Amino acid sequence: MHLSELSLRHFRNLRNQELELPSEGVALIGDNAQGKSNFLEAIYYLETLRSFRGARDAQMVSFGDDVFRVVGTTQGGADEPRGAQIAAAFQKKGKRKKVSIDGVEPDRLTDALGHFSAVIFSPADVDLVSGGPSERRRFLDIVLALNEPGYVGALSDYKKSLIRRNAALKARQPTSLVSVWDQGLVRAGAEVMVARRDWIMTRADAFDDYYARVSGGRRARMTYRPNVQLDDTTNVEAAQEAFREALLGARDREERRGVTLVGPHRDDLRLHLCDEGEELDLRDYGSGGQRRTAALALRLVEAMTIRERRSRRPMILLDDVFAELDGGRSERILELMEGEDTGQVVLTAPKEADVRLRRDALPRWRIQGGEITT
Repeated sequence: MHLSELSLRHFRNLRNQELELPSEGVALIGDNAQGKSNFLEAIYYLETLRSFRGARDAQMVSFGDDVFRVVGTTQGGADEPRGAQIAAAFQKKGKRKKVSIDGVEPDRLTDALGHFSAVIFSPADVDLVSGGPSERRRFLDIVLALNEPGYVGALSDYKKSLIRRNAALKARQPTSLVSVWDQGLVRAGAEVMVARRDWIMTRADAFDDYYARVSGGRRARMTYRPNVQLDDTTNVEAAQEAFREALLGARDREERRGVTLVGPHRDDLRLHLCDEGEELDLRDYGSGGQRRTAALALRLVEAMTIRERRSRRPMILLDDVFAELDGGRSERILELMEGEDTGQVVLTAPKEADVRLRRDALPRWRIQGGEITT
């Protein structure tokens, strides 16, 4: 399956346009601040219904307008014969988001997630490694929400219970009223934790392999650091019991602090560099190149997850990702990505000489002042 048509209306600085994309993809060439990243953001919005740069929906509406609309039409292929039309719009007035699949609005917005199958590689991905735990939790939540049935519901239920429990703690309500929210928190939180642990455990070897292939042989490890103690075989029921006990143990501290102190909202995905028998936290001890390599490995594992869980070859979106890598790493990542079972490629670059992935296969488009010429 590939993106065959894209319609843009009032999205960022991009001109209103109807574009037909080649099945192999395209290289978008243009100077900085012309809208290259905005173009990728519009495409990826159809996959996650959110900005990959963390922007609010209102920030993506063109200056002076009230509504943006992005419509993508996919063409079926060997991996999925039937295509689809995915439309997403946001209106600033009333903060209304509207999504449809083949003209039909789903009962819930979350039902529209993952119909597109795309992975984005961006220089900002280094924040997955150098940033705080919330960056890595967000990565985990997006990957699992798109690929693991039931995860979106569990995460949503957990967040709702957490908000209400925190409100009760902040208001200094008695323990009996605070604990009303414990059952929902524990039930949903256990599902979230087990899903996170299982994904990390099953993908850890792939992460190490990708890291080694890009770095030239060095090793790295990703591990789950849950806030509630779990082991490798803990099932959902046992995770619920462990979470319940952790809440009881933290009750006095939570009452003093006025906030929930235990649970998956405090988890972390830890990334370590394996160096001569030692494991060094990449966030604290990794070089710039090592952090970028780890971030690329995470994205490659994400693409692998889509292939395995959705039986689709994901569209690859590359936002000038080779600019900040040294020559050796750049060549190895190019070789690796050329050999991966990926689908359509859309990449951005400031000049044509920077286009090295599928260099002979990708048509060149230009962008200036938000206007794309094909």
